[in-house]
Amino acid sequence: MANTSSAKKAVRKIARRTAVNRARRSQLRTQMRKVEEAIASGDATTAAAVLKSVAPVVMRAAQHGVIHKNTASRKVSRLTARVKALSA
Repeated sequence: MANTSSAKKAVRKIARRTAVNRARRSQLRTQMRKVEEAIASGDATTAAAVLKSVAPVVMRAAQHGVIHKNTASRKVSRLTARVKALSA
């Protein structure tokens, strides 16, 4: 348990930050699932439209430090490749 006032404040800050990051990570996973479902449905135009709205969400999560920048780029790249293969 934190004893000093600065340690207690740090615990409060960490709790707030954890809640924010958990919400952002949850939103990210939900958006990724939407793309996965669109790809699974086989409709290329829907999948492309959903991917276009999801890519900024993924990159924003990277900007806020929820995931690493390279991880975000990799996820967007792989989803883009799958959507492109679906339309071909």
